[in-house]
Amino acid sequence: MARRVLVVEDNADIAELVALHLRDLGCEVVLAADGMAGYELATAGPWDLIVLDLMLPRMEGLELCRRLRAGDSYTPILMLTARSSEIDRVVGLEMGADDYLTKPFSMRELIARVKAIFRRLDALGKDDAESDRPRIAVGEMTIDPEKRQVVIGGAPVELTAREFDLLFHFARHPGRVYTRQQLLDLVWGYGHEGYEHTVNSHINRLRAKIEPDPSHPTYVLTVWGVGYKFNDRLAAAGRTETAGTR
Repeated sequence: MARRVLVVEDNADIAELVALHLRDLGCEVVLAADGMAGYELATAGPWDLIVLDLMLPRMEGLELCRRLRAGDSYTPILMLTARSSEIDRVVGLEMGADDYLTKPFSMRELIARVKAIFRRLDALGKDDAESDRPRIAVGEMTIDPEKRQVVIGGAPVELTAREFDLLFHFARHPGRVYTRQQLLDLVWGYGHEGYEHTVNSHINRLRAKIEPDPSHPTYVLTVWGVGYKFNDRLAAAGRTETAGTR
């Protein structure tokens, strides 16, 4: 079955070029030229991916992204932005975008990111087919992969899509040490050299949200000179419960 991709982009030339390359991948592509039209199409779904420009008429991409992430369904979002400052990229990721590309970008890079997102979707689908994806409880933290929710001490924690994937991957493999390059391959789905800083920034933001003291992490630990791991001692003292049980 063809992947369904919604491209929300007000520049007709860019939109058609993106659509052309996505169709070459075998995707079914629908275009929207403004944020309001994009939102209406997005909520009418389902979609396998939304390619979303940041600067849009009628409704900006950040607001569209925020509204979609406030809903119950989850669709990967690849954000396109002409802004190059780090704060704009961080805001997009914090709003729930899975990945971003800064204009001007190459179609080769775009397709590499899209393929990476699709590989991650396939991996998640395989996990769903092979198991009931149990909740993971460690210390004060409970991770529910079905609802993509994290609760610490009874309080929900708002994570971006990538932060959740990163935490869930760590928690499923406590004690295993991952290099930044391995995390790019396993969580992001691509391993381009020079993107290791992306892993660092995501882990820093994740720690700021889940750790009682981010400067002295309890859950996600640094293995100096190598990478990161999930605290296996804490995991060993915790429990794993099947989804739907109490």
